[in-house]
Amino acid sequence: MELPYCVYVLFSQKDAFLYIGYSTNLSERIRKHNSGSVRSTNGRRPLELIFCEQYLFKEDARKREGYFKTSMGKKAIKLMLCDTLSALGYKGGLKARDIEFSYD
Repeated sequence: MELPYCVYVLFSQKDAFLYIGYSTNLSERIRKHNSGSVRSTNGRRPLELIFCEQYLFKEDARKREGYFKTSMGKKAIKLMLCDTLSALGYKGGLKARDIEFSYD
């Protein structure tokens, strides 16, 4: 069963930055990111989906997205995805500048 709300993390193959967002239509949102329609990721294409969590309720998804944008949330993402990030060549540390933000 697919739930209607998704919090996602994209990896920029261009500069190895991470991007956190939230959407009700993940495939369309990723298409927009990779087509250059999203200003904040336009210069970071191509982008690859590396993480997604689904939620039944919008407020739960927004709270999780908000958490991932905190210092502790950024650390949690990097710890959860350490093998993935290593395989992708991610060289970022635990600094806030390593993750872009989405308020879409």
